[in-house]
Amino acid sequence: MDPAMRHIWKRVFYRLHRTLIFPKRNNSGHAEHTAFPASSHSKCIKPTLLVSRLYQPSNLRDVGQDSRLAGEMTCKSQRLMQQAGLIHPSNPGCYYYLPATVRSMEKLVRVIDKEMQGIGGQKLDMPSLCSADLWKTSERWDLMGKELFRLKDRHGADYCLGPTHEEAVTTLVAHQTTLSYRQLPLLLYQITRKFRDEPKPKFGLLRGREFYMKDMYSFDVSEEAAYQTYESVCQAYNRFFARLGLRCVQVQADTGNIGGTVSHEFQLPADIGEDRLLICENCSFSANVETLSSNRTDCPQCKTGTVVESKGIEVGHTFYLGKKYSHMFKATFNNSQNKPTIAEMGCYGLGVTRILAAAIEVMSTEEGIRWPGLIAPYQVCVLPPKKGSKVDEASVVAEELVNTLGETLPSLRGEVVLDDRTQMTIGKRLKDASRLGYPYVIVVGQAALEETPKYEVICQQTDETMFLSKDGLLDLLGRVETV
Repeated sequence: MDPAMRHIWKRVFYRLHRTLIFPKRNNSGHAEHTAFPASSHSKCIKPTLLVSRLYQPSNLRDVGQDSRLAGEMTCKSQRLMQQAGLIHPSNPGCYYYLPATVRSMEKLVRVIDKEMQGIGGQKLDMPSLCSADLWKTSERWDLMGKELFRLKDRHGADYCLGPTHEEAVTTLVAHQTTLSYRQLPLLLYQITRKFRDEPKPKFGLLRGREFYMKDMYSFDVSEEAAYQTYESVCQAYNRFFARLGLRCVQVQADTGNIGGTVSHEFQLPADIGEDRLLICENCSFSANVETLSSNRTDCPQCKTGTVVESKGIEVGHTFYLGKKYSHMFKATFNNSQNKPTIAEMGCYGLGVTRILAAAIEVMSTEEGIRWPGLIAPYQVCVLPPKKGSKVDEASVVAEELVNTLGETLPSLRGEVVLDDRTQMTIGKRLKDASRLGYPYVIVVGQAALEETPKYEVICQQTDETMFLSKDGLLDLLGRVETV
């Protein structure tokens, strides 16, 4: 076929393809969905993910330039997440989690599940509504003070909304009177909403009144075995943060109202952090300032290193509880002599929503979100050219690329979105993509129409821009780790 005829057929194919892929828009800019032809096969076709259809603002507010809004945004992660339509305030300390945030949280939960189940954790779900009788037995009903959300049912019975579940899980295990030493260690965990009546909720998801947490509880045959379990959980936490690409410091901590004899916090160093940390420059020693004298400059571990103060965001906490709760609630197992024996316990928490916000806080720029790659809501955003531009026909190539990525790279199925808002310039959509933090943004322009097509690929985590062939692009994205 001569070049002229090839060009004519290319234009015909482009116009037909564009009618099917990009629906006409009404005066408000919304898609007229009747532009998609009905088909008996339509239920079998998985639609392309279109930015215009995502329940998320398409025109991101620059709250940093609005003095009233900026005054409400007390940290970077809160400003960026509200600006990007990831969260929306409901009432003090409570937020709507919008679809992109839920996608990210679900991925985060899958990473947590893998690490917890990798050390023998078994997932369950306990009631958020907890009887006051359990908390009175542990004497924490009064100890927790105003931080505990309390309520009465229609019969006048007292309850609380659980901020943590030591009482509940120990009662559960205590009811199993046939628990054998052969079944230990027993590690039970859940990922649920928690409630704490913060006096001054702030920093968005970093300090709220309602939040998601992973809490795990261990039951062991002896103190020695319990310490081994404790260490295995701490190692799993360190692997978990390493998988996310987050620099996390494990520090000695106070046991607080949870109780026990040993405790460690997992802290992300950050200027916005509310915890003060002391870290030795010479050895592995680190501690929350609560556990040491704040004016101490020498290291109690190596004796020679200098202790430097830093701020941190607490994203995890572990406790060796001993028999504090198991003795109260008579949580026993049958030992090798078939005698009832009190179990040794530990408890271990990860702030799921706090990790999400803290990761954005420490990784992002002032202008845009940068996600840990594993938990980005979507991995790739493809930008076709502006409608009516000289390279308008590259829109067909963009749609074909989206389909190719999903078909060729199974790990990216459901991870690639097409920014079909072609009434907007590439520059404007690039700015939105930067703010939303897609790890990879692919611009399909003139170079994609050449005999050897090239795609502009922007890696947002590294600020690197590359021009790749289709094979080079597939090779790059084929190495992307997903969960």
